[in-house]
Amino acid sequence: MSAVLPRLALSSGEPAGVGPDICIRSAQQAHAADITVLGDPDLFASRAESLGLPLSIDTDPHPSTVAQQAGRMHVLPVKLRGGCVPGKLDSTNAGYVIEMLERGTDLCLHGGVDALVTAPVHKGVINDAGIPFTGHTEFLARRCHAPHPVMLLAAGALRVALATTHLPLKEVPAAVTSTSLVQTLSVLRDGLKRRFGLDEPHVLVLGLNPHAGEGGHLGREELDVIQPACEIMRAKGMRITGPVSADTAFNPARLGGIDVVLAMYHDQGLPVLKFAGFGHAVNITLGLPIVRTSVDHGTALELAATGRAEHASLEAALEAAAAMVRHG
Repeated sequence: MSAVLPRLALSSGEPAGVGPDICIRSAQQAHAADITVLGDPDLFASRAESLGLPLSIDTDPHPSTVAQQAGRMHVLPVKLRGGCVPGKLDSTNAGYVIEMLERGTDLCLHGGVDALVTAPVHKGVINDAGIPFTGHTEFLARRCHAPHPVMLLAAGALRVALATTHLPLKEVPAAVTSTSLVQTLSVLRDGLKRRFGLDEPHVLVLGLNPHAGEGGHLGREELDVIQPACEIMRAKGMRITGPVSADTAFNPARLGGIDVVLAMYHDQGLPVLKFAGFGHAVNITLGLPIVRTSVDHGTALELAATGRAEHASLEAALEAAAAMVRHG
C-alpha cells in the first residue's frame, strides 16, 4: 500500500442542490489528501456566506501535493453558465455540471490527480438541456472508453454491486445475459482485488425472479442465464454462491463470509444497502481506468443553503477514494 498523499478531484455537482454545501462543510476540516474542488469560486463564497461558514478559497494551481487544511478550499475554477438560486433548477447550468465532470475525469486520465469524487447531479435538468445523461457511471464509462463499468455501493462491511444500472424495470430481463454477467463478475473480481486488497472475493449472486425462479416455475433466467455465467467464473477460480433468492439474501447468516452481493437490478439491492447505511454509504465505479467514488444521495434541493445538509457520505467517499488510491 502506497504512503503517497492521494490527490483527489471533487466535482461539486448540481449548483442549486446540496453539492456546494457539502463541499464547503467538508472543507471545514483537515484531510489526509490533497483535494481540488471543481466549481465556481463565486458560488462557493456566496454559499459559504449563506451557511455562515468561514472559507478561504485558493484558485492558484499548486505544483506540489498539499494536504487539505481546515477552513481552506483549493478550487479549479469552472464558471456557472447562468444564475444560481438554491433549490431552483436551471437547465442553463447543465453545461457547467458536465464541464466539471469532463475536467475531473481528464485530470485523472492524464495524471493530474489520482481519483475523482463526485457530488450529486440532477439527471432530469441535464436532459432538459438537451444533453443525454443517464448517470455518472455511464458518462464516465464513455469518457474513459471503458466497455463495462460496474456500480458498487458500500456501507461498512456490506457491499452491493449491480448487474444493470439505470434501466427501466421492463428492460432489465433482456439486459441480463450470460455474457454481460461474466463481464460484470470479472470486473468485480479484479476491482475488489486491486482496489480493496481482497485476495479472492466471495460473491453472493442474486436471482432475477422471486425465489430465484423457483426451479423454473417463476422464470428461467436463473437456469438459462445466471447459473451458466456463475459456472464459467467458478471454472476460473472465482468464489461464487448463487443464484439465490433476493428476499433472504441479506440476512446475517447468509452474508457470513460474503465480500459482495451482486444484484440483478438497481432497486433489488440498493434499498437494503441504503437502509443499512444511508448517509454514510459510498458509490464506487469499478471497471474504469480511474478511481471514482461518490455520495449515496441525490441533490436534496430543499436542503440547499439551509445548513441542514449532512456531509457524512461525502466524507466516506473521500476516505474511500484515498484508500483505493493507496491500494494502487
